[in-house]
This record gives sequence, structure tokens and C-alpha cells, in this order.
Amino acid sequence: MFLCPANHPSPITNHPLIPPLDLLAASSRTVLPMKLRTYQIKEVADLAGVSARTLRHYDEVGLLKPSHRSASGYRLYGDADLLRLQQIMIGRSLGLALEDIRRSLDDPNLDPEALLREQRAALVARARATADMIRSIDAAIELLHPPSIEESSVNMKAIFDGFDPSQYEVETKQRWGTTDAYAESARRTQRYATDDWIRIKEESNQILKCAVELMISGATAGSDAAIEVAERYRQWVDRWFYPCDLRMHAGLADLYESDPRFAQSFDDRCKGLAAFLSAAIRANAQRS
Repeated sequence: MFLCPANHPSPITNHPLIPPLDLLAASSRTVLPMKLRTYQIKEVADLAGVSARTLRHYDEVGLLKPSHRSASGYRLYGDADLLRLQQIMIGRSLGLALEDIRRSLDDPNLDPEALLREQRAALVARARATADMIRSIDAAIELLHPPSIEESSVNMKAIFDGFDPSQYEVETKQRWGTTDAYAESARRTQRYATDDWIRIKEESNQILKCAVELMISGATAGSDAAIEVAERYRQWVDRWFYPCDLRMHAGLADLYESDPRFAQSFDDRCKGLAAFLSAAIRANAQRS
């Protein structure tokens, strides 16, 4: 059974794939009283809020294989597949590697009720961390508005409440710790003061706001305007964190879509933003 890290931000709540707690607990063999029906890959993608590309990847690596195939060979998912996808999404949102999730779900001794209660405890802890972040944002807003910083009663440390830089440190070092990009990012960010981080956030917000406006207007990800926004985002990474050429940025686009934590951070602004921005980034890379 996998253990759930407890302090990641952005809790999952009211997700269409998260059933009541007793649904999986009804049987230690996860035999569930559900209607038998199948879903095409687009239906699953729309229902779960993931991309079809991600579902195909999960199939290829043996994490989520559809229970059925149509006469034409198309993937068809059953209710049990959706429940497994729910568990995958929760595991990914809690920072677990795909292989760890697969081993856990394929464990013949898996206790569904214990797993759900474990995940619930982790999500409650995450909700508390998110509440701390909201308080830190309120403190930062107050800091920006008084007549002068000297007259403000805000404790400067309060604007960082809820932010734990060590949350992703182990995973980050495992993935990129030996790369030049990781070393350069660590070198740069160690020098940044509060004003730098505020500016970094403001620039990111402006770029992503433009991306949302384009998407809502009906612009395609391959349009000149969308590609320009993607280029601005690449330059933002390059300026503040590490050298990021077009090829590296295209690799980041894959991460923005495949990692639920990244995807959620974009889609919280506007549903579909992660896919739209990622496609624009790839279009920008291909244009060179």
C-alpha cells in the first residue's frame, strides 16, 4: 500500500471520479454494484479532466489498460477502470511516482477502505496547508496597500506561510538533481528577495491571463497570438530560473499536461488551460 505525503497544496475536492468513502470499501475485492457500461477514451478524458494523450500513456506503461476494445480496436473503459483512474489521479496529486501507484493498485493484499482513509487523511492535511497559503496571500495583499511598508503591521514572514520549499525537493532532485538546469535554478533562486518573488508571480500571472483570454476568445493554440504568449512564457522561465531553449520548453509542456499537479495549477485558472498552453508551446518549438 502506498503512503500519502501530507503537505502538498491544492486539495482535490468534489471531483467527479471520487465516490463516497464506502464505495470501494464495500468489498475487499473491489466488486462494486455499478451498471455495466463502457466509455470511449474521449468520454473518460472529459469526465476525469485529463487528456487522451495521458490515458494512452497510462495504457502503454501498463498503469491503466482499458477492459475492452471495440470491433475496430478502439479503447473502451469500464466502471472499474474509472475507479482505478481515480486512484491514479489521487496518487499523482499526492506526489507519488506512476510505478509506485501501479505496484500499490496491483497488490493482491490491497485494502480499499484503508487506502481511501489514508488518502482522505492526506487530503485533509493538504486542505490545511492550502488554508495557510490563503492566509499568506491575504497578508501579502495587506502589505501592498498600506501607506508605507514601515507603517504596516504585517509580519514579513507571514507572506510565506504555507509555502514549504522542501515539499518537492526530494522529487526534484531525483528527476533533475544532476542537471545543469537544476543547479542554475538553485543558484538563481537562492539570491531572490521578497520583491523578486512578487515580480516573478506578477509576470507569470500576466502571461497566463493573456493565455486564458486567447483561449476564451476561441483562438487556436497554433495561432500567432498563442505562440507569442508561449514564447513569453519560455522567456520568463529562461530569465528567472534557468536557460530554457525551445526544445526544453517543449519537454516542460509534456510535464504541464501529464503531471496532475501542474495541470491543476493551470486549469484552476481556466479549465483546459494546461492543454491549450502546452499545445501553444509545442507549436512555438516547431516554428523554429
